[in-house]
Amino acid sequence: MEYQQSRLPAMVAQILRDRIISGKLKDGDTLPRQEALLAEFGVSKPSLREALRILESQGLVTIRRGNQGGAIVHVPKEDGAAYMVGLLLQFRCASYADLATALGYIEPSCFAQLASRRDRSEAVDRLRGLHAELTTTFDKPVEFARRSRQFHQEVIRSCGNETLIVVAGVLESLWARNDERWPRRSAESRTFPDADARRCTISEHQQLIDLVHSGLVADVERLTREHLHSSASCSVGEASDSIIDSAWEGLESIDW
Repeated sequence: MEYQQSRLPAMVAQILRDRIISGKLKDGDTLPRQEALLAEFGVSKPSLREALRILESQGLVTIRRGNQGGAIVHVPKEDGAAYMVGLLLQFRCASYADLATALGYIEPSCFAQLASRRDRSEAVDRLRGLHAELTTTFDKPVEFARRSRQFHQEVIRSCGNETLIVVAGVLESLWARNDERWPRRSAESRTFPDADARRCTISEHQQLIDLVHSGLVADVERLTREHLHSSASCSVGEASDSIIDSAWEGLESIDW
């Protein structure tokens, strides 16, 4: 009986977690008040409080104290996963160069997956729009880098494979920190990739759009690898040996 009692909080947490994951409870919803939950599950107040603490530790609810208190629901998001993965990579002393290498293997698969989709036309139209915006920022290095990253994020978001979207999205969220810093450093030190390098980026993005549109899977995967390799050599730069740091405010959250 004592063993079963110790499992009650976990069991209650599991039921509420399933409701969040299944969509029965939406992001921003408030859980029923304590009295209602106690009546539904037939557990003690300490067991219910422990169940809610479990959910809070998993980032699925935020507990508000006081008369207007309650538990606010949060659906799982990539920024939360990115933070935990970042902690693990930081613990393992993984560098930004290591992260760039991983993205160099995963992103080409996203491009190839998108090129293989029969319904890729809408995604191609969005990529063309982003590419047009990129060309207008040619003389604005920081903005140019940000627009270029948005292009890659759109490919991941549109690839159609949920596992790739989540895994690549998490790595992109981690990469965002270095990707936000290096253009500013480079612009200030006047070491930002020269005009020829930016023209090359624009040209390769256009080629990638054409290959995705034509459904040439092998060609788009090959060109993506080449493009990412040359881009990473610029953007990693002096940070190549820096250890990934997950503990910063404002971790970029991408709405996948």
